Amino acid sequence: MNNHFLNRRLAYRIGVAGTLPFLILMLACWLVQIDSLAYFLRGQLAYGIAILSFLGGVHWSAALLSGELSEEQTRKAFVWSVLPPVIAWSATLMGGFGFAMLMAGFIGAYQVDKRLFAWYRMPSWFLQLRLRLTCAVVAALALSVIAANVRG
Repeated sequence: MNNHFLNRRLAYRIGVAGTLPFLILMLACWLVQIDSLAYFLRGQLAYGIAILSFLGGVHWSAALLSGELSEEQTRKAFVWSVLPPVIAWSATLMGGFGFAMLMAGFIGAYQVDKRLFAWYRMPSWFLQLRLRLTCAVVAALALSVIAANVRG
């Protein structure tokens, strides 16, 4: 078996596993007692902050490892790499709009990935994986907010 296939299979498995906390926390928002709802919402927000920050790190690493980027591309990649953590952190300051900030951050990160992944020569399947994971994450965040508004 070649490494490309192993990398793809492993990336899919780990990516899907990374969405499980989003999905579990979203389900909990619908199923737990009302007095416990705030704990699960905070957990969802915290996990979203961690993962959105991680997505910035992908660009930091790719820019460091790619020997084919121009100086301008490298600068843009490094600048972008620190923006997802800043967006994620700002979600803590937004009160009730923190989830909206995270959802916008995940959607924006995917939009940037569509452009910059070509610079890093990422395989096309990786962008497809990112789209699927982004959709799952944004849906889980949105459904958590809906649960809080319907149940709270």
